[in-house]
Amino acid sequence: MQKNFKPHPNSFKNTFCVFHEVLPDAIEGLKIQFESKAGSSYYYTTEGMYRLSNHWGRLANSKWRLVAMEPETASKYKIGFAKWDCFYPDNATEKLYYLEMDYAKNTVNYQHKMNPDYNQKAVLRNSVETTKRIKQIRNLIELTSWARHFECDDIALLRSLIIEELIYTNKTLEEIKKEVAEKCTD
Repeated sequence: MQKNFKPHPNSFKNTFCVFHEVLPDAIEGLKIQFESKAGSSYYYTTEGMYRLSNHWGRLANSKWRLVAMEPETASKYKIGFAKWDCFYPDNATEKLYYLEMDYAKNTVNYQHKMNPDYNQKAVLRNSVETTKRIKQIRNLIELTSWARHFECDDIALLRSLIIEELIYTNKTLEEIKKEVAEKCTD
């Protein structure tokens, strides 16, 4: 029988967390300890939290992301697990976030500076700056019209040069494009 473990009600306010998808058998025998108005179910253990939900990302005053299993499960409702020490503080003003590019999947995500994998090289930004950079990188990934202004046929190389600068410097996109354009003509 499950022993009730209940975290403090304000434990999750203004937090960032990355959950990892697990299979339904992970919550077998666990009791729902909280159900949100939006229909998400929460199961607390001494190790961490399981969350069953059909929505992830911005939640009220927190940012919780789900890393899906591969291959991805078909269900709209996903079960995610996060250890208690993976909930990091979040606010709009502090420089808490850095960007991480996955070239194999062609995706960009933000991570918290308290993430043990942070290499101390990517520039830290606040939420607004982070969101702006993510949008710029996603446009570079999804669109090609911007590349016609460069004297370079290798769009993958252009993308990676620009994206790396967006992640590792505070230069504006315009400054980066100008520098890359000059390198292409050399």
